[in-house]
Parts: sequence; structure tokens; C-alpha cells
Amino acid sequence: MVAWASAHAENARESGFTLVEIMVALAVFSLAAMALVRLQGATIRGAATVEATLTARMVANNVAVEALTDARAPAIGRAAGSETNGGRRWRWQRDVTPTGAAGIVRIDVAVADDRGTVLGRTVAVRRGGEE
Repeated sequence: MVAWASAHAENARESGFTLVEIMVALAVFSLAAMALVRLQGATIRGAATVEATLTARMVANNVAVEALTDARAPAIGRAAGSETNGGRRWRWQRDVTPTGAAGIVRIDVAVADDRGTVLGRTVAVRRGGEE
């Protein structure tokens, strides 16, 4: 009976985890969980940046298309304005410059967010008014 009890006690010690092993496992798990939380935060910030950049580019394209499709060519020089798109206010600046080719102008559009950071740009060319 004593032999069985000592063998049973030896198997019991080998079949479970010690407190130190459990603490180490919890520490490793918590480090992994913290890394995942940080990664999720970075992913959310990245998605917001991509969304803002894409919306700013859409606004820039819209301003350029308006200049391209207007019956009158835009005047040489700088124009500025603002538009609401995607629930946000965007400030745009349009620079029209001659290209050197007769009757062709270059239209540069830059779009900035409310902090003034330029997030979208586009360039277009069209016939100017002097033909």
C-alpha cells in the first residue's frame, strides 16, 4: 500500500503545472495580448489615414473635373475654396499655369484637411481660353 501511495504521489506531481509555470504562461500570454492591442490601434489609425487621403483625392479630382468640363477655361492664376465631402470640410487650392504650348494650360489642385495638411493632389491639362 505504501508503494502505491508513493507512486500515486509521484504521478500527481508530474501530471500538473507548478505555480511558476502558470505564472510564466500568463506573462507570455499578457505580452502577446498587449502586442495585439497595440497592433489594433495602429491598424485603426492607418485606416483613418487611408480614408482621409482617399477622400481628399476625390475632392481634388472633383475640382479638376469641374475646371475641365466648364464651358470657359479657368483663368490663369490661383483660386481657392472649400467643399464638404465624406462629412468633413476640405480646403482646395487650384493653380492654373500656361504650359508653353499654344492654348494649353496646366491645372494643379491641392486639397488640405482642416489642420492645413495637404492630403490630395491632382494635375490636369486643358485648352485655355486664348485660341
